[in-house]
Amino acid sequence: MTKIRVTKEFNFEIAHALWNYDGACKNIHGHSYKLFVTLIGEPNKNISDSKLGMVIDFGVLKKLITKNIVDKFDHALILNSNSPVKKLEKIDQMFNKIEIVNYQPTCENLVIDLVERIKKLLPKKLKLFRLKLHETGTSFAEWYASDNE
Repeated sequence: MTKIRVTKEFNFEIAHALWNYDGACKNIHGHSYKLFVTLIGEPNKNISDSKLGMVIDFGVLKKLITKNIVDKFDHALILNSNSPVKKLEKIDQMFNKIEIVNYQPTCENLVIDLVERIKKLLPKKLKLFRLKLHETGTSFAEWYASDNE
């Protein structure tokens, strides 16, 4: 039994504001996020299967993450449910893609949210090994399955 890790990178733009924060990030601002999804599994050994030798078809992984994560969050404004979001929802021309979450939308908490979402999407034979989310070119948060067992 040989386990292999495969990783796919995704890019999207998110705006957020940190409610009740004591620094500049309390203001609405945006980031160009880079999400690295690493799965672990065994390569397909079925000689009659068109996916022979693959842990997962990268195209399948791309569709799963794009449909359920990227399309949902790209160019969205993510705000903590404790913030005064009702005022923004009235300006639908500029704020028609708001995601209200029950956490402070930091890079760390976004990773936790994305881990839970992605785990539900995966076939049973695969496990999420790592999630890495770059908020900037030099700042990121990571989640490892081995740290959370």
